[in-house]
Amino acid sequence: MNVDDVTVHFAPGMLIILDVVLGLIMLGIALDTAPKDFRVVLTHPRPFIVAILAQLLVLPAVTFTLTLLLPVTPSMALGMILVACCPPGNISQVLTHRSGGNVALSVSMTAVGNLLYIVAMPLSIAFWGSLHPTARTLLHAVALDPWQMLLEIMLIIGVPFALGLLVRARLPRLAARVQPVVRWFSLIALVGFIVGALAGNWAVFLSVIGSVLLVVAIHDAVALAIGYGTAVLGRLGTRERKAMTFEVGIRNAGLGLGLVFTFFGGLGGMAVVAGWWGVWDIIAGLALATLWGMHTARRTGSISGDASRPADPSATR
Repeated sequence: MNVDDVTVHFAPGMLIILDVVLGLIMLGIALDTAPKDFRVVLTHPRPFIVAILAQLLVLPAVTFTLTLLLPVTPSMALGMILVACCPPGNISQVLTHRSGGNVALSVSMTAVGNLLYIVAMPLSIAFWGSLHPTARTLLHAVALDPWQMLLEIMLIIGVPFALGLLVRARLPRLAARVQPVVRWFSLIALVGFIVGALAGNWAVFLSVIGSVLLVVAIHDAVALAIGYGTAVLGRLGTRERKAMTFEVGIRNAGLGLGLVFTFFGGLGGMAVVAGWWGVWDIIAGLALATLWGMHTARRTGSISGDASRPADPSATR
């Protein structure tokens, strides 16, 4: 079965549910975001410059190269590009904490990054997709309009994020109470949604799972390595390298899956890549964060490496 000729089917009502879940994810991130998380960009700009370069330039460029080297179909290649152009996933802070990384830096990078991705994501997908020798035909087939995608992303990311920031600023106690509930409910709902999408198209998934498993595993590992490698090149500290690893390696594939159904008609390779990525990056991320945290605890006696050390995003060692 040629995955490029397959359409992953999904009920229109379920797409509305997906948009609501994605909106809740952004609401949860914003409820946990304080003004200082934005001000830290001005006081410690280096980690954010490194992070933005890694996410907006390095990851899509390396992903583009992977699509030329790996045995992928045009729709799978476009799915990989789409995922690489997605904003950071909200579980990155959980994994950063579990690994003993700098959670304050992770929260700040996610907050600032998601704002930038409102504009950057549709333009990045259009740019890299149009450069690809085979995937660009799919962009032409659907007549992708980056500005229409920008409007969609504004509704899914921008509006809930702005609402969450407003609630955090005006009603901080309420925000503190509901944020953990919103965060975990939306994450569990998203994973359930993706698993349901794969199960509902099980025949399609089974027909391509062999190649997709390997491709997504390689792509995810490369994304995590880019996060760590750019942090090393940027001379960030150990805890900051952990934050960067997950900030770059964990993408909001659920948003990507929603865009596949909205703009690409549920195109098989794109949907399966984005759907499986949403499951796999949590599995791989949890495994890496757990091992990393255990190693740090054995070496130093504290999961953070140094319990008395302040969370300085610009620290080096």
